[in-house]
Amino acid sequence: MSKIFFKTFGCRTNIYDTQVMISQLLSANRVNLNSANPPQSADFEISDSESEADIIIINSCTVTNNADKTLREYISRINKLNKKIFFTGCALENVGKSAYQKGKIFGAFGHSKKAEVANLLNAKSPFFAPNDLRAVDNVALTTLTGRTRAFIKVQEGCDFKCSYCIIPQVRGRARSLNRDLILSQIRALSSQGISEFVLSGTNLGSYGKDSHDTLPKLISDIADIKGVKRIRLGSLEPSQIKGDFLSMLDSLENIIEKHLHIAIQHTDDSMLKLMNRANRFEKDLALFESLANKGFAIGTDFIVAHPNESDKIFESALEKLESMPLTHIHCFIFSPRNGTKSATMPNTTPKIVAKERLARVKNLIDSKNFAFRQKIADKKLPLNILVESQKGAFCYGFDQYFNKVAIKSAQNLSKKWVAIKHFSAKKDINYAEI
Repeated sequence: MSKIFFKTFGCRTNIYDTQVMISQLLSANRVNLNSANPPQSADFEISDSESEADIIIINSCTVTNNADKTLREYISRINKLNKKIFFTGCALENVGKSAYQKGKIFGAFGHSKKAEVANLLNAKSPFFAPNDLRAVDNVALTTLTGRTRAFIKVQEGCDFKCSYCIIPQVRGRARSLNRDLILSQIRALSSQGISEFVLSGTNLGSYGKDSHDTLPKLISDIADIKGVKRIRLGSLEPSQIKGDFLSMLDSLENIIEKHLHIAIQHTDDSMLKLMNRANRFEKDLALFESLANKGFAIGTDFIVAHPNESDKIFESALEKLESMPLTHIHCFIFSPRNGTKSATMPNTTPKIVAKERLARVKNLIDSKNFAFRQKIADKKLPLNILVESQKGAFCYGFDQYFNKVAIKSAQNLSKKWVAIKHFSAKKDINYAEI
């Protein structure tokens, strides 16, 4: 019996890909148990312990040069533990191939090969299996381990060409997964008690553009599946949110999470143009205000210290951020990625200035988030929470606005839905007692 430990770096799409591989390995075990002549090679146990595992599978991210550096450091550390290492994910070409050629890993394979993971782990000789950037997943995630919610990938790839981003080069062009496959996964997982689903993709809003379908139609069909209580959406592009999407939010207001993450990256139009972004500030502001009026919490991505971001541009951008009804943010300092246009631009922002800008943006949105939660508490709007864990006297989960809640309770509420009518909004978290 081989013990397998998955080390997953990066985004929700990678989390999904890891879950698919785990599902494939567990399925291989079931097939062999029911076989008259089970092959010895398909005995796998998923381990939560890196030290106890025989095999480490690295599912990689290559979004920045630093991400690649982190991967190389991890490989070097694991090599010292005398583990058998397999490598997959977005950094296959940038990191995996080199590590394979240097004999630091046993096998490397692309995203498109993940359905074959059981056979790949049984390979007798070292191998490098390239990724097929045209491939579309055709395996269903039918089992889920250790999670209260399921991440469901609905599309792959991206047709945008943002100046700072390498992802289209490693994930390929936008392509949609089969609608029936998506729905069958959710039916199967729902029947096992999973009731919250997070739809994800490299560029979620492009779902259906190649299959005469739309994301709102897909979401509406998912909402009709028995047992589905909440649908969360991964990152969306503002330029892809149209009237049919807004209408869908109204019609499914009791099942769609009241939090949307809409990536704008910046609020200065000259920066957005330099980044080769499709969105512009005035339209973003109008969209966010309309969503806030519908009661949504709104998150975004924001890059500080991208080349050409002067002090004047940043100060203006921060003022514009303050005018937006934001509650969450993923803010990060620009990190050049080899192979992208932005990496060729001169970057004159000192690191200490970049860190100061980062802190100011985070502090601004933290204060907005606190004010939003206080407003919800003052209005006595109920929170619907899926409890994920319990530690001591407190249970923890996220409400419909994607804010964490600590619930003091003598009951074991783990993996249960809880409705809270009264809570206190504190700086760090929402608190309640039942």
